[in-house]
Amino acid sequence: GRRGVLSTQTPRAGPRPRRAAAAASPLPWGRFAAWIDCVCVVTFDLELGQAMELVYPHDFRLTEKEKTSICYLSFPDSYSGGLGDTQFSFRLRQAGGSRDSPFQDDGRYNREAPLTLQREAAHYFGYVYFRQVKDSSMRRGYFQKSLVLVSRLPYVNLFQCLLQLIAPEYFDKLEPCLEAVCNEIDQWPPPVPGQTLNLPVMGVVIQVPGQGAAFPGICSHLLTNLLPAPLVLPSVHELDLFRCFQPVLIHIQMLWELMLLGEPMVVMAPSPTVSSEMVLALTSLSPPSRPNIIVGVTNPFFIKTLQHWPHILRVGELRMSGDLPKQVKVKKLAKLKTLDTKPGIYTSYKTFLHKDKTLIKRLLKGIQRKRPSEVQSALLRRHLLELTQSFIIPLEHYMASLMPLQRAITPWKNPPQIRPFCQEDFMKSLEHAGPQLTCVLKGDWLGLYRRFFKSPNFDGWFRQRHREMTQKLEALHLEAICGADIVAWMKDKSEVEIVDLVLKLREKLVRARCQHLPVKEETLQRVSLYIDTIIGSLPEDLQAVLHHP
Repeated sequence: GRRGVLSTQTPRAGPRPRRAAAAASPLPWGRFAAWIDCVCVVTFDLELGQAMELVYPHDFRLTEKEKTSICYLSFPDSYSGGLGDTQFSFRLRQAGGSRDSPFQDDGRYNREAPLTLQREAAHYFGYVYFRQVKDSSMRRGYFQKSLVLVSRLPYVNLFQCLLQLIAPEYFDKLEPCLEAVCNEIDQWPPPVPGQTLNLPVMGVVIQVPGQGAAFPGICSHLLTNLLPAPLVLPSVHELDLFRCFQPVLIHIQMLWELMLLGEPMVVMAPSPTVSSEMVLALTSLSPPSRPNIIVGVTNPFFIKTLQHWPHILRVGELRMSGDLPKQVKVKKLAKLKTLDTKPGIYTSYKTFLHKDKTLIKRLLKGIQRKRPSEVQSALLRRHLLELTQSFIIPLEHYMASLMPLQRAITPWKNPPQIRPFCQEDFMKSLEHAGPQLTCVLKGDWLGLYRRFFKSPNFDGWFRQRHREMTQKLEALHLEAICGADIVAWMKDKSEVEIVDLVLKLREKLVRARCQHLPVKEETLQRVSLYIDTIIGSLPEDLQAVLHHP
C-alpha cells in the first residue's frame, strides 16, 4: 500500500509496505536506514531467558550472534533492577561482515561530519527503553520488555528522546504502532552535518540542530507558544557532562589523560543508565582520538573477572543537589573487593599534569549560584576542548612541517614523499611552540607526549593525518598537471612514454574520484580532457585500444 505520515487510523500489521515509485529514495526503507538500521523488541521468556520477539523491518538481517548480544545487552541485570522504565545505551561489534543496506551511503556524511558524529562502519549502537512492571497476567508476575533502536549513528540524545515518545505507546498498542512510526521516520530527510532538521513523529516535531554546528538554545522542553509545538534538542549527541562527572570532578584531569592515552577502563555503576552515560561521557573527553576500550558494567561480580584491568572507576547513583557531591578517591587496585567496594578510581596511574584548581573553583561557584547544569557543562566542555587543542596543535604544526613545498611538486614526476615523523625533532620544537603557549596548566608535558607516542591513539592519529596529507599531495599534483603544457611535453616523447602517461593519468583520475580527493571538479574535467587530447595525437590503432581498454 501507499506509505505516508502517521494517521489517526491504525495500519494493520503484516508484510512491509513498498515505497511509491515517486519517492525520493531509490530503495524501500532507504530514508529510514539513513537514521536507524532496525528496531528490536526483546522480551523475557521463562524457558529461554531474554529472547528476540521482533525485528523491524521484518527483512532486516541480524546474525544469530548479533541477536544474542542485543538480547543480553538490552536487559538490566538483577542487581540494577527495579520497577518502572529505564533508558540506556550500548555499542555492539557487527558480526558476519558487511551486508547490503537500503541506505545508499556514498561516504559524504562521514567526510563532512566531525569524528564524534560519524557513522560507524563496524559497530552498531543500541538505544534501549526497558520497562519492568507488575503484571498478574504474566507467569512471573512481571511485564519485562525492551524496545531497542539499532543504529550506526552516535545520536544518543535524539534516539533516547525518540524512545520516550514511541516506547510507552508501543508497549500499549504493539506492532501496528511501531510500523506506523517506522513509516514516518522513512519520510525524514537524511542527516546533514551543519543543517537544522525538523523531524515529525507521532504528532510531534523533533527539532535537531545542525550536527557539528552550535545551536543557540539550551532549553530542552516543549515550546508551548508554538503550534505544533516542536521538541527542541540542544544537541543530538552531547550529554550533560557536569551531571555525569559530578562525583569525579576533582579527577577530571586524570580521566582526560587516561582517555588521551587510550587506556582501557572499566566503569562500574549501580544502573545501566549511569554506566552507559559515564562511558559516553568518558569517550567524549579527548577527541580526535578514539579511546581504546571502555567497558560499562552493573554486576559487581564483574570486578572479579576484570580485576586485572589497570583502571576501574566505580560510581554511585548520580544525583543533582545544591552542593558538590562527595568526590570519589583514587585508590590502589589491591583494595578492590567484589561486593563491598566503595566508589573510587582504582588505579596506580600518576598524572603528568597538575589539577586545574581554577576550573574546580568556577564550577563550585556555579553550584553556589545555582547556575543551570547546561551552563556548567558548557564550561567543562570548553575547558576540556581547550586542553585537547593545546596538546594536539603542536603535533599538527609539526606534522604540517613534514609536507613537501608546493614548488617541489612538478607535473611529470611522482610527487615527493612526506618526510618521516621524528619524535626527538618534535620534542625540540616544543621549546618555542609547545602547549605552554595556549594552556596555563603546569606539569610534565614532555612526559605526556612520550607516553602518547607509545599509545594506540598516537598511531590512529598519525595514520589519519598521513592519509590526509598524501591525498593533499595527490590533489596538488593533479593541479600541477593541469597547469602544464601537455603538447610541448609530448614533442620529443616516444609512443610508449605517451601511452604510459595516459595510463597513469587515468589511474590518478579514478583514484581522485574513488577516494574523494580534495580536488575541484574543474581540475578533474581538465585532466580528462588532457587524456582525450593525448589519445587523439596517437595512431588510430593505439587510439582504438586506449578508448576501449
